Amino acid sequence: MSVRVRHAEPRDAARLVELAREVGGEDEGWLITAGDWRTPGEERRYLRAVRRHADAAVLVAESNGTVVGRLSIARDPHPASRHVADLGLMVARDQRRQGAGTALMEAAESWARRVGITKIELHVFPHNEPALALYEGLGYEREGLRRGHYSRPDGKVDAILMAKELE
Repeated sequence: MSVRVRHAEPRDAARLVELAREVGGEDEGWLITAGDWRTPGEERRYLRAVRRHADAAVLVAESNGTVVGRLSIARDPHPASRHVADLGLMVARDQRRQGAGTALMEAAESWARRVGITKIELHVFPHNEPALALYEGLGYEREGLRRGHYSRPDGKVDAILMAKELE
């Protein structure tokens, strides 16, 4: 599969909302949300705001001209941890294990290095073994378990905190 990674643009809003609803609605519960997301108009405004913000980025992976993945990354605003960024990733079900997630993660690390970030953190549900394998394969390490960290309609969910120190 050929994947192209680029910065998200406001014109991507409708597809990104659709992608989030698809992934969030999967039975496995891969996302914090359970299928609810911003409207396309809200997403468009969000993407415009992020493009003007030097401390955050939204990247998309395209395959055959269709957006199949999204990665959001943002620098921690606290002065003592401005060297840290947090990220979130989602990839369309039919595109997983085909390189889109890896391409997005590598692009995020490149962006982070360019803006002076030296550590990237992320949260992943303990039951998301494919994501754990992806992140560990890219050098992310488990730093802790956050019990009942997220509230979902079906109750509280634990999150594994993972991080990678960038060179």
